[in-house]
Amino acid sequence: MDLYKQIEKVSDKEQFTAFIGLLVKDFRSNSDDWENRDIESFLEGIKSWVEDMEGYYENNNLPVPQNIDWNFLVSLFYAGKLYE
Repeated sequence: MDLYKQIEKVSDKEQFTAFIGLLVKDFRSNSDDWENRDIESFLEGIKSWVEDMEGYYENNNLPVPQNIDWNFLVSLFYAGKLYE
């Protein structure tokens, strides 16, 4: 399955959680294909991508998201530290 193509299908909570499940499954079965194989490098990868994301969108002729709920994203990552 091409995970990248699944991104455009995510538009609600259920699709989001399904996509995260696909990431977990892909990591378990294809971890050698992952650049970031531990939590530290995974988080660093996300940080670096966010710092450069405008370039990603511009280079792919996509609109740069304007209404990102940064507080929700921070809460999401923080919950991942604590929630079982």
